[in-house]
Amino acid sequence: MPKDGPVVGRDSEIREVTGTLLSTGASARTLLLVGGAGTGKTAVLEQARRTVVGQGARVLRLRCHDGASAPGAAALADGVHQVLTTVHDRWSPARTGAVRRTRLRNSGRGGELTLLSTLGEVLGDAARHLPFALMIDDVERMPSPTASALGLLLRVFRPVGVPMVLAGRPAHPGDEGVRQLTVAADRLLELPPLRPADVEALVVRRLGRPVEPALVTAVVRALGPMAGTPEAVLSVLDSMAERGDFLELDGHVCLTEPEQALRLTTDVARLSRLCWPAGPPGAAALDAAAAVARNLEHAEIRLDDLHRLKPGGPRRAGLVDRTLTPLVADGILTVDEDRRIAFAVPALAAALRALPTRHAVSSLHALITRSLTDRLGAETAGGGCPRLADHVAAAGPELDDALAVDVLLAAARTDARSDWSRSVRAYSSALRRLPPHDRRTPGVLREWAELSLRHADHPGALALGEPLFACLAAPFAEQDREGPGCIAAVPDRDGLGHVAGVWALAALHEHRLPPCGVDADVDAGPGGRAAVEYAPALAGFGALVGPYGLGPVTPRPGTEAPRGPAAAGPRPGSGPLPSAAELRLLAGAAGSRAGLSDVLPPGTDGGRTLDRLRNATAYADLADALAGVLGDRYPGAGSSTAGLYHAMVRAYLRGDWDRALASARRIEARSRTRGIAAGPAQAARALAADIHCARGELGYAREWLELVPGTVTHPLVAWARLGVRYWSGQVEEAMEEALDEVRRARRSGLLSGVEKVLVRYLSFALLEAVPQAMERALDELEALDEEVGSPMTREAVLLGRGVVRRDRDSALAALRAVRGRGDAYLELLCHLGLAEIGDDCERWLAEATRGAQALGIGRATRTSLGHMKRRRTLVLPRVRPARDELSEKDIELTTMVSRGATNRQIAARLVWSEKTVERRLTRLFQRTGCRSGGGRGAAWLDGSLARRDLVPDGVRGAAGGPFPAPAPGPGTPSSRR
Repeated sequence: MPKDGPVVGRDSEIREVTGTLLSTGASARTLLLVGGAGTGKTAVLEQARRTVVGQGARVLRLRCHDGASAPGAAALADGVHQVLTTVHDRWSPARTGAVRRTRLRNSGRGGELTLLSTLGEVLGDAARHLPFALMIDDVERMPSPTASALGLLLRVFRPVGVPMVLAGRPAHPGDEGVRQLTVAADRLLELPPLRPADVEALVVRRLGRPVEPALVTAVVRALGPMAGTPEAVLSVLDSMAERGDFLELDGHVCLTEPEQALRLTTDVARLSRLCWPAGPPGAAALDAAAAVARNLEHAEIRLDDLHRLKPGGPRRAGLVDRTLTPLVADGILTVDEDRRIAFAVPALAAALRALPTRHAVSSLHALITRSLTDRLGAETAGGGCPRLADHVAAAGPELDDALAVDVLLAAARTDARSDWSRSVRAYSSALRRLPPHDRRTPGVLREWAELSLRHADHPGALALGEPLFACLAAPFAEQDREGPGCIAAVPDRDGLGHVAGVWALAALHEHRLPPCGVDADVDAGPGGRAAVEYAPALAGFGALVGPYGLGPVTPRPGTEAPRGPAAAGPRPGSGPLPSAAELRLLAGAAGSRAGLSDVLPPGTDGGRTLDRLRNATAYADLADALAGVLGDRYPGAGSSTAGLYHAMVRAYLRGDWDRALASARRIEARSRTRGIAAGPAQAARALAADIHCARGELGYAREWLELVPGTVTHPLVAWARLGVRYWSGQVEEAMEEALDEVRRARRSGLLSGVEKVLVRYLSFALLEAVPQAMERALDELEALDEEVGSPMTREAVLLGRGVVRRDRDSALAALRAVRGRGDAYLELLCHLGLAEIGDDCERWLAEATRGAQALGIGRATRTSLGHMKRRRTLVLPRVRPARDELSEKDIELTTMVSRGATNRQIAARLVWSEKTVERRLTRLFQRTGCRSGGGRGAAWLDGSLARRDLVPDGVRGAAGGPFPAPAPGPGTPSSRR
């Protein structure tokens, strides 16, 4: 990762330090730069030094931290002697000799004052002949006598004409030397924490590529109050890079590690310097801090929990007297009003958990649990203090299973309404301790399933799988033990069938394929026979895999209603789970109308529901399909993969393709994140590939498509493959493969979305001037519309007729229908079709050009427009808004230029390349008539840009309106009021 470059977010501080270093002669002054550990003091000094040296001035470093002489004036004299040896003129020997003689002749307090007076004189004399500035870093590391001597030199014997810049941490109580330096400085400059925008710029600069906003958000949350500390941010990034937690998609860096696992460096020296400002902790203190971090990871601990323990327990562990109190005093631990203990910086806690410790974690949680159960009993303790469930889970084998299960179940039932996520954790912990054949296990599974379903917690419901199938297999295992005469009796068959349905629905939401049936090679053991027993209950859900692009097409369930989910509720179709008929409707919506009349809702609602289903299956949008069928009964998709993909489809249809690509990257990174049992979304990959293909970014498009397995036959994948192959130059292969994909989809019963493939095939045939292929595509579309009859097939037929038969009315009808449904890309195709066949070609070309620019489409649209222009000898319209005003980015760029920011600073601030900055500035100079950045800044400041209507309403230059004049300092972003 790149490490060199300008300091981020410290422009004003660097200017202040630079000005001080250049203030030689009579205007020389002293500046003390103060900041906590890792705030970038040394980086600011170094950047200012390079700037000053670049202007021809001289900056010398004074080091008197660890010399051979005793601390005090003698150590300061050693440092000054080293400085004087670098100032070469004919008086240099005389100066060094004067210092040496003064040190030899004088001792004691009076001699120290004489030595300081001599040091001030010789430094001033050297600066008169050869001007220079002094820079002293890490003043807090100076011995107190040396720092006091330096403070006395600055107050009483200050060298004339020698500017000085000192840097160090704030003085803490008892540090008399640093306090005297603070008093002696002419100016005290504190380094504030970085702003959020500066943190993002620092992350981008360090990684060398654009980053996903979620990564920056995770880093900021993990650092808490240290989020504005540059070294802490870089420490987290370095730790992530070492463990391979980054994933690059579309040139953007994504995070594949849970937020709670982000940590600072585990290098003890660096960690101590960064987080223990009063001094590095000893080995025993660090070991105890690591133990505290591990204990707080598993359960919430309050001071009352520790005070409740029997005498000797916490004192033996050293948690109260020797560990917690110092950590709270150092600000590493916090205690809120509820006396809850927590680490102020979560990333520090994660780093400490990675360090070895000799303290056992489970024993403390067991003690906390027993302190209540011994007095109140297990069920009363669990119901009265539900957070005890986390302590039970963390205690592990330290607690008896019987006691633990009673506490966990009582806590889970109490927490079901107030803190359902903790209740889910309690149910999960209880099932890990309950044997599968226990009579309570089916009831616990059912309670957990209902809770997760009620709150759309699909990741939590997905975790039901292991204990569920263990419970289902338990009767068959007992049958094997007892012999052939024993009959396997499954307890609560309907209840477990309902749980199996909840689990299967969660698996679909998280794109983890549920078992759809039983093949010939099924295991003959208890697990295999349990799968055979419950295969009909899961087959209805498994039939949704193919129509919604989760995997290969599977055989659909028969007309006989499956056992389990359909019969589990009060009546079929009354609960949040789809009934057997609704599952058939969801699966069959991808096919023809035939055979769906018996499962459609009565009246006009049936037609609207089916139309919505057709649109959803065309884009493999499972969440939208379930919402259309279940209505108010649908609990929602939550934060599942299906929910994220639904948001991506909405963004794609309304033309917000940048947001759609961000959703695709988030889905892909989530599927690769440790600890999250989510599968990849093949439809999201295909949609992202098509967006990149339309924008001419074929490299990214191919990378996305290569992730889609060949077994996925959804028309959306075929549509994306056709576009990528065609624009990659494989014209004949692309056209032939597209027809093969259409035939395969038809054989699989996947008709919804085939019209998209055929419309694209028709448009490419138009570009290649192959009328026979155009007629064939239209025939296929008309046959498809007769079979399916969805709004999307009707739109496709109208557009096809308009283009092939030059029917302007059909093309206009298609455009109206597409606008009513909302599909930005298909609307662009309608504009292109009307430009090809209509009389008002210039109008439709202008509309197509605007639509293409809004979508960020490049090569494909330019090629289509170019073909039309050549065929009709048209001049492409120059798209310009009705009012050629500046955008918000233009205003921010203008403000930074007016403040004197360089192109490099602008590029770092706006996360652009320097070439992009140059290009934007050139365009702005042309639009405003200003020939330089200075002229443009002046036009902004005096309000002339606003008077020429180049500034949006509500935004004015410094000379008028509510927008304030820019404050000093480049890099401060403008904002629209």
